Amino acid sequence: MTKLRITWVKSTIGRRFDQKRTVRALGLRRLGHTVELGDSPSLRGMIKKVHHLVSVEETED
Repeated sequence: MTKLRITWVKSTIGRRFDQKRTVRALGLRRLGHTVELGDSPSLRGMIKKVHHLVSVEETED
């Protein structure tokens, strides 16, 4: 199964509230934090919404 490694790389200061909420919903707690989540269409949609704030890498598990 493909997993995505998501790293929060840019601050949400000055961003819309829904983008801040999306970053939190991804499980990211602080700048520089990294999480690994299973690939799904809903996750891809969340990443697309905040693609300018996060870095994404695909990993095989």
